[in-house]
Amino acid sequence: MMLRGTMLHFLRRAFQDTLKRPFADSSKRAPLPFLLLLTLITALLMSAQPLVAQGIRVGDAWQQVYELLPDFPRENQYISRENGKVAENNTLIGRLIRYHIYIKVRPVNYRLDWKLTLADYLGANERMPASTYPSADTLRINPFQNDVAVVRSLNRAQREALVQTLVNVFTASDRPEPNSVPTPQRPNAVPVAPIAPAPQREPRPGDAQLLLP
Repeated sequence: MMLRGTMLHFLRRAFQDTLKRPFADSSKRAPLPFLLLLTLITALLMSAQPLVAQGIRVGDAWQQVYELLPDFPRENQYISRENGKVAENNTLIGRLIRYHIYIKVRPVNYRLDWKLTLADYLGANERMPASTYPSADTLRINPFQNDVAVVRSLNRAQREALVQTLVNVFTASDRPEPNSVPTPQRPNAVPVAPIAPAPQREPRPGDAQLLLP
């Protein structure tokens, strides 16, 4: 799982670098290696989608996190460019999850990977380009700087609680429910018929002589 995430991250970086290099002649067709790389990245991303989802819709995950952490900042006051209304469902946790999954292509069920994502926000790991941050192109104001400031204001205990909650939400579907495990049944015992006592006959005259030597 971690190997696939590393491959996707490497290929995505290579793809972005390729896009930054313009062709010498714009009228020429794209070179074959570029098309092969694009096809490979698309196939890997499509195959990784079930791995990322882990039985839960990404769009629903942030709601479950807020149910478990009701006091965590929502930061959903931004205005949508499409309809000019407040995008209440566009939250900090939702953007953080999308950054983790779609931008960094990291697994969702390991604490270490979520800690790496928080380290990006803290400026202690990989650089976060503001232009590619989730919702940068759908909100009137890019929430990147404010989201980074909010994450950096969290103390260590709050960050640990966030990491554990994210792992719990994405791995909850993999755990069997308490009542879903069948109770082992004891094998049916073969009934044993009780042994009836031997019938006793009443003593008769002369029986005492049978005991003499």
